[in-house]
Amino acid sequence: MYTLSADDKTTPVMLYTQDTFVRGELVTRKSVLRVNIWLRTDGVPRYLHILKPQVLVFGGGPAKPLSFSEIYFPTLQLIGFHTLPPTDEPLDYDPTEANRTMQSVDVLVGTFVMKGKIRISTQTEVGISLEVARVSWMSLYEVEITNPHLPQMPALHVPMVLLNPSHVAFGFA
Repeated sequence: MYTLSADDKTTPVMLYTQDTFVRGELVTRKSVLRVNIWLRTDGVPRYLHILKPQVLVFGGGPAKPLSFSEIYFPTLQLIGFHTLPPTDEPLDYDPTEANRTMQSVDVLVGTFVMKGKIRISTQTEVGISLEVARVSWMSLYEVEITNPHLPQMPALHVPMVLLNPSHVAFGFA
């Protein structure tokens, strides 16, 4: 198994793709101060190094659990990413910023449903905001995560999830 160097740290995270879910400890350099927004930076590697991953693969039948001591997961396959407690990093916006509002939304992330809020301009509608946003990763706040294929999994609540908006669907009630 991998031995952390003096410059390394681990952070508990969850990764989501169209058909895979991974929970484990992400290895980064100690210089990465905010893992919750790390995917937005230029320094993200092609593969995320995860220690002690618990992997679920969804397909034609029940989810298939897999275990490894470590896994290198392709960053390009990710559509959702968030840190887990005890990680407590600041969110990526200023709540006093003028002309911004939180819009409730349900996001379909592979087989998961994430209910949360996106932050948009008060001067535009949600559809237009999604259409004109040219970001690789957007934030979803105050998130409740469930999976209809895993009824035994209790809802998970996290302060923020990074989403690849070109690979998820947004639903509004």
